[in-house]
Amino acid sequence: MMSKRDFYYDNHAELLQGTSKRTKLQHHHTPGNVLRNSDYIVGWICAITTEYVAAQAFLDEGHDRPDYVSTNDNNDYTLGRIGKHDVVIAILPDGGYGTASAASVARDMLHSFPNIRVCLMVGIGGGAPSPKHDIRLGDVVVSTPHEGYGGVFQYDFGKTIQDQSFRSTGFLNQPPVFLQTAVNGLKAQYMSEGHCLEEAVNSVLERKPRLQTTHKRPDPSSDRLYRSDVVHIPHSDTTIQEESCAIVCGDDPSKLVERPERTEGRDKLVIHYGLIASANQVMKDASIRDRLSSERNVLCFEMEAAGLMNHFPCLVIRGICDYSDSHKNKEWQGYAAMAAAAYAKDLLSRIPSVIAEAGKRISGDFRDGMTFHTRAK
Repeated sequence: MMSKRDFYYDNHAELLQGTSKRTKLQHHHTPGNVLRNSDYIVGWICAITTEYVAAQAFLDEGHDRPDYVSTNDNNDYTLGRIGKHDVVIAILPDGGYGTASAASVARDMLHSFPNIRVCLMVGIGGGAPSPKHDIRLGDVVVSTPHEGYGGVFQYDFGKTIQDQSFRSTGFLNQPPVFLQTAVNGLKAQYMSEGHCLEEAVNSVLERKPRLQTTHKRPDPSSDRLYRSDVVHIPHSDTTIQEESCAIVCGDDPSKLVERPERTEGRDKLVIHYGLIASANQVMKDASIRDRLSSERNVLCFEMEAAGLMNHFPCLVIRGICDYSDSHKNKEWQGYAAMAAAAYAKDLLSRIPSVIAEAGKRISGDFRDGMTFHTRAK
């Protein structure tokens, strides 16, 4: 009797194959080599459309959509090439934010692209500025191991004890050593030579002028860090569009944290390395932000990475679009997503293809019982 797997494929080799055609992104599309699903070794996950657009914009080449994906794989994929690496990019479902949704997308990606070895979670996050870390809008935070944590701290997984302090009761895996080494190598390169992330973003925007309205760097005057006790009061009528902080909270110096301007000799965009806090909820409380920053040395908050680390051990790269407080707005999301994508591209350039291909294939429970089907284009 023919099995379900045999129904879709004549043999095991074809099951892992899948094909896509390679085309140039710039100027014109020229058919090239035919790639199999198993040729893709870099998995890149985005949470929202703004991040997905930024990721696509930094591809050197675009490939056709895959002919074959795993049964019940509902992901939307963009395939392409960055430097020497073939990359598959996926996005979470519309409105499906959080750790569970991220885990589902990663699981399906690994079913359909079984040789993924380099895993990246790239997008936007909320910063946790402190006297020790001068984090500003448009900066980039990269997850790196810190004080026993693998780079990501799940702050809604633990217990609150009697004195109201929080103790985590689980640990998340850290990314592969070769990824951590590439981060350190790129960090040294930036320290020695500076980075060109702003120039890279501007180059993409020149090539794709439609993105100027959504992904260019906002006016620096919109980068306001309010004191922790200044709360943005939402409108009582939820049907009325929320007014900006510039109107509701204003620019009264007594409400703002005083910060020196970044001079012309310094990069406007700074890369920070350390712990990223993840949970299945949005961080919009400056007091909790400051407590976790002080107690855990957290640099950034986001909503997806904790769902990935133990099955899809990845590097998390976040462009800072707000300060994890009640003053959240979307003005900086586009540029923050571009900054994170630009860093991710630089990082991939540090990883030799032979090292990436020799890396450990992501495996485990995700792949149990996989079957494939043909995807309509």
